[in-house]
Order: sequence, then C-alpha cells, then structure tokens
Amino acid sequence: FKTLIHHFGTKAWQNSLDDFMSDRVRLENLLARQRDIAKVPVKLPNGDSLFLSSGKHNDLQKAIIEDFLPRFGYECEVLYIGDTTDKMLFLNESTLKDLHFFELSHNELPDIIAYSKSRNWLYLIEAVHSSGPISEVRMLELKKLTELCKAEIVFVTAFLTKTEFKKWATEIAWETEVWIAENPDHLIHFNGDKFMGPYKT
Repeated sequence: FKTLIHHFGTKAWQNSLDDFMSDRVRLENLLARQRDIAKVPVKLPNGDSLFLSSGKHNDLQKAIIEDFLPRFGYECEVLYIGDTTDKMLFLNESTLKDLHFFELSHNELPDIIAYSKSRNWLYLIEAVHSSGPISEVRMLELKKLTELCKAEIVFVTAFLTKTEFKKWATEIAWETEVWIAENPDHLIHFNGDKFMGPYKT
C-alpha cells in the first residue's frame, strides 16, 4: 500500500494498482456475491435458469414455475415473470405480441404469464403473498385487456399454504383456478358446475 501511495498521480500508478489488486477481491465483487447468495434460483420449463430476489412472494413464484406448470401447464412456455424488484425480470415480448397480448407497459400485468401451444391456453397467474388474488374486478379488468388475444385465457391464483388461501378465499372470482404450493398435485376450481360429477376411485 505504501508503494501505491508513492506512485499515486504518476505514470506508474496504474501498474502499481494492477499489481496490488491482482490477489485481492474488490469490495464491489464481494458485495455482489453476497447479494447473489440471497437470490432464489428458478429453472424455467425450457431448462434456462434465472434468479429472483429473496422473499416469500418469489418463493411462491419459483414453486409456480417449477411445480405448478409441469403438472398443469401442458408443456407451457413462460413468457413473463415480474420480480418484486424488477417488474420486467423475464419477458418474451415477441410471442406475447404474436398472441395479441395487451400493451406490456400496462401496470395490470399479472405476476407470471405462460403459454401452452398445444392447448392454445394463456395462463395469467397471480402469486398471492401480500397482494390480492384474481377477484371478480381483477378478472374483468384482465378480460377487457385481453379481448383481442388469440389464446384462451386461464386465470390462476396461487398461494404458498392453505392458511394463506383461507385469508383470501371470499375474494376469489368464479371461473378461475386456485393452486396451493404445499399441495402441488391438486387444484381448486372456482368454476360452478363445469366440473360437476362423481370422482372415480
């Protein structure tokens, strides 16, 4: 460090600095690694990976992508993920435009959008931790915004636990689906008589 001080402001400064830093970790790199440790890794259906910021909301988004979509997504492709710190963390703008999805700058985007080409279903998924589910009003807003969409819309509200679901159950819209991460193999259908009938054992 003494050598650095002597060379500061001279032509030898840069070489001295490079030598000094060659076996040291920069503070900015150290802090960046610490921030990365706190992030939530997520594997997309196509095998790509990305990182969400830490928190219960993004833990739920990870579960939706890794547990819900493989079970109920019919080979879905993820088109959009909104992180709590980066609203446009992941975006497949070209496919959304091909489907005539509404303007992406709109602040009414759900947390996750996924598309099943085989079914021509577009999943609009809300991950509920602190904000609300797909209510009747929210569904009407989304239906209006997607009225030109070429795909059929599937509305899904996701929760981490049944306890969280119970808090919001009275607000969930009919003709929507509910998925609970702690019971990943089941769906709750708020669909009137659409699925009425006996279950075979």
